[in-house]
Formats: sequence, C-alpha cells, structure tokens
Amino acid sequence: MFSLDEKIKFYLCQQPVSMRYGIRGLTNMVLSWPGFSPMSGSAFIFFSADRRQVKILRWDCDGFLLYQKKLAKGSFRNLVYKGSDGCLQASYEEIYFLMRGLSPVTMKADSRFRYDNSGI
Repeated sequence: MFSLDEKIKFYLCQQPVSMRYGIRGLTNMVLSWPGFSPMSGSAFIFFSADRRQVKILRWDCDGFLLYQKKLAKGSFRNLVYKGSDGCLQASYEEIYFLMRGLSPVTMKADSRFRYDNSGI
C-alpha cells in the first residue's frame, strides 16, 4: 500500500524541480509529458537542483502519496542524462541504490564455452 517495490515502474524527472512543489505542482509536471499519467500507479521521482532533496509522487488507488527525503550531508548520485526532457525509466534496483547512496558495480561475464543441449 504505502511501499515502493519492484512491481512499480519508476520514472526520473530529467530536470531539477523546485522542492516547493507539492502534489498539485508535481502532478501538473507529469501531465505535461506526452504519454504519461500521474494516476498510472507509477512512481515519478524529482530532484532539487543541488540534488540534496528528492520527492517521489505516486498514485495509490484512491489518492496520491508524496514521499520526500532531504539529505543531511552529501547529495544523490546523478542518473539523469543531461540535455534530455521529460523523464527516464529506471529499475527498482537503480532507485534502491540511489536512495541508499550506493554505486552499482558493473559486472561482466567472462566469455566461456556453454553447451546448449536444448535441440536434443
């Protein structure tokens, strides 16, 4: 009900947002993006210009939820691609790492022989 989990689609706003915006202002921002609806059940994530604050807007069946986090020290890592408008879809894992201040490590599998017996 009030949780954010892997079943939800997450979208990151590409531009900094004034943290004075509440539910109405953030909802209007989502409505300005073609093809998006704030009532879709997806979570829309907005960062302040200094990336020390974040707000997450989500529709929950009968009303909006607004999560807010303000860091006491440091800032949120940047997943936003510069020069883009609208929003960018992110995975639950990316959002989890971002909120916890963790940097994901890129893992690369070694090239190895794999026997495929599915044709037998």
